[in-house]
Amino acid sequence: MGPTRERDALREQVRILKTREQALKARLEYGRVHTIEVSRICANPAQPRKTFEDDAILRLAESLRQYGMLQPLSVRRIMDDDQLDGGLFQLVAGERRLRAAIMIGMTHVPCLIINADSKRSAELAIIENIQRENLNMFEQANAIAALIRIYDMTQEQIAARLCCSQSSIANKLRILRLTPHERDVIISRGMTERHARAFLRISDPARRSKIVEAAAERNLNVAATEELVERELNADSVSRGKHKTVIKDLRLFYNSIDKAVSVLKNAGIQATSSKSDTDGNITLTITIPKQ
Repeated sequence: MGPTRERDALREQVRILKTREQALKARLEYGRVHTIEVSRICANPAQPRKTFEDDAILRLAESLRQYGMLQPLSVRRIMDDDQLDGGLFQLVAGERRLRAAIMIGMTHVPCLIINADSKRSAELAIIENIQRENLNMFEQANAIAALIRIYDMTQEQIAARLCCSQSSIANKLRILRLTPHERDVIISRGMTERHARAFLRISDPARRSKIVEAAAERNLNVAATEELVERELNADSVSRGKHKTVIKDLRLFYNSIDKAVSVLKNAGIQATSSKSDTDGNITLTITIPKQ
């Protein structure tokens, strides 16, 4: 065997050893619960939840103090070292539990290490949060929009992951058409997704905002909110009908003036008419010579 073949054989043996080492490490690491220092766990930038209620975190912290962490966090390895229990990890799921653990001074937490890249980790974080139903309706909608925008998932794929219909996903995305102010009012007054969809029937943001605030002030349920929206739409329809009637009547009036001027001209009177539109007003002028 020549030197080249020996080197190739040696490289192949090294490759096989590394493959076996990685497989062994994977068997020891993935699918098992490990105790990891909280200082080695980083936040997930794809976390869809943007607000965390202090009272809820406090209650969870007290539960952890009494009973410990019964459900491990999900993390992925982002920086390795030579030791199985070393390196840095990124949180995939369980941020509320991690915050509560830090609050009561826990230095180590149970974690389930999963095999996932950054894209898969972000996808899992979003899906896990939506499935746990601890996001408000707009956080859910934004999370779904992120899966579509960033990770190229279709509404059908997301619906399959969440075990719901594609139309349900489409309805959740529709409420993102509401303005930030409208969203704040809806969330602060405890309104539902059905309230939000009812408001969307009004396309004009200014008019819709007034209806949202009116429904909030009167603490209307869904049925009453839908009635309020329907009345607003009917009033708008009547207003448009009246406006069209007025315009039609004005045109008849203009035609009548033109005919009158024409009659005067036919009688040998050099009458003239002019029309100008200024500052939202229409000015009609008829000039008839004295002699």
